[in-house]
Amino acid sequence: MPAYRKASIRELKRQALQLEGTTLQGVLHQDEEGRWYVGTEPLDAFLAAYDGEAMTLIAIADESEHPMEKKVCPTCGREYVGTSCPYCRLARLRLRGQG
Repeated sequence: MPAYRKASIRELKRQALQLEGTTLQGVLHQDEEGRWYVGTEPLDAFLAAYDGEAMTLIAIADESEHPMEKKVCPTCGREYVGTSCPYCRLARLRLRGQG
């Protein structure tokens, strides 16, 4: 899998945690009795914490045959792949004294 796909998934996970969300990571599978798991975590127990609440569930496969779509940065006009333009991101970090 290309590194930019993994980086995009990690960024989504980081943003979910900042929004006080929870995440699961692992292989999705079903046991003999029909219960679904992500890794060793049962999904019914994970989802029970959200019972009665409005929620958004995002599932992203770590590996995919579909290439990520190239985007054009509205600021600098360069093409990039991922969640944000890496050129503008580096420029912002430099301007903040973090680069």
